[in-house]
Amino acid sequence: MTTARDADRQPPAPELPAKLAAHPSVQAVLARRRAGDVASPPAVIDAGWLRELCLAAGADDAAAVSLDHPDLAGEREHALAALPGTRTLIAMVVRMNRDNCRSPARSVANQEFHQTDEQANHAARSVTQALQDAGYRALNPSVGFPQEMDRFPNERIWVVAHKTVAVAAGLGVMGLHRNVIHPKFGNFVLLATVLVDAQVSEYGQALDYNPCIDCKLCVASCPVGAISKDGDFDFFACTTHNYREFMSGFTDWAQTVADSQDAADYRSRVTDSESASMWQSLASPPGYKSGYCLAVCPGGEDVLGPYLEDRKTFMDTVLRPLQEKRETLYVLPGSHAQEYAQRRFPHKPVKEVTGGWQPPAKRSASS
Repeated sequence: MTTARDADRQPPAPELPAKLAAHPSVQAVLARRRAGDVASPPAVIDAGWLRELCLAAGADDAAAVSLDHPDLAGEREHALAALPGTRTLIAMVVRMNRDNCRSPARSVANQEFHQTDEQANHAARSVTQALQDAGYRALNPSVGFPQEMDRFPNERIWVVAHKTVAVAAGLGVMGLHRNVIHPKFGNFVLLATVLVDAQVSEYGQALDYNPCIDCKLCVASCPVGAISKDGDFDFFACTTHNYREFMSGFTDWAQTVADSQDAADYRSRVTDSESASMWQSLASPPGYKSGYCLAVCPGGEDVLGPYLEDRKTFMDTVLRPLQEKRETLYVLPGSHAQEYAQRRFPHKPVKEVTGGWQPPAKRSASS
């Protein structure tokens, strides 16, 4: 830190208008500067101090990565727009309770997602505040929602891609299901990122292996066939069903309300349970319809044991209850997801929706 001994090296006081110079707050700041009571933070943040700061704030693991990392080339302009002068991204993971995430009761799983989401946001905010108090400029984007909906649907709505940053920082690798799998905690984590305008003494190193064990359970669990064995991923199938009560799904529901002739017509299109579920998502954090790919994943050293010891029991207690659950599956008309759901899960009702991606077709007057 720079102290009074370095006061002679401080830049000269700026020329200020008389009215501004006479303000008590301005005079107090200038007096502290003249007394050498203004400390400058180290140019390079100590990695050990930073890690302890993150863990104390509530993160379960953390690592830093330079904004100049080649894998973050696509994030550079977005990070600099969010915090001009950004030099480092701090990636953090916060663990979730596994059995909560695995519950067929969506209220249990969703509560876990949202509670951990709040914990991750709180941890990132605490780290940002500590960095600010130490003299750095720092910013923590939202862990998930809310996001920049004024950009939807033509531009990316997230400030920073947390998964990309976490992988570059060495906190995991993307699995077949497009979730980051931490080497110890598996995919039962939520991610947070803090931007800071300084370098760090040591950066994380990308893992030299993938914690994904290629078990394909995520493929078997997805009710709309969004995950393929060969690595392909159907974005529209996933979002149309899982995010039914977010973003585009809400748009589709609102269009249904607008297109209904009266209450009876509306209730012929939307069941009472669907209306109640949409109301609940509007009144409190919105609910994910699935997340089963995350629930069944056995990757990660803390998670893998039960799967290795008795795979049949793991299938019977973790995978089967999700496969056998009777639930409505939301699909785009004529899509692969529709065909897959009807063939693979005949006991799950399938409902065609636009997904909010396009306006519904106009009905004729006779209809």
